[in-house]
Amino acid sequence: MGAATPRRHTGLALLFCAAALLATACGEKKAAKVDAEAERAAALERARHDTFGTQVQALDKAKALEADVNKKAQDSVDNAEKDAK
Repeated sequence: MGAATPRRHTGLALLFCAAALLATACGEKKAAKVDAEAERAAALERARHDTFGTQVQALDKAKALEADVNKKAQDSVDNAEKDAK
């Protein structure tokens, strides 16, 4: 065996780095448990008060209007069917 050379030190350093990376990669990973529905609701609430708040509020109003129109249309159909009998 010869004297330690800079090349040998570099080789050893690379070997230790590779071993450290391998040990880290082989460790058990714990995935964060995120509820998609809760995250979606939280993001929507943040959007209401953020830059796009006006658009989100307008979308909420449009959805409410759609539900109201659908309910009135269904009531109208039900009344027409009731009168037809």
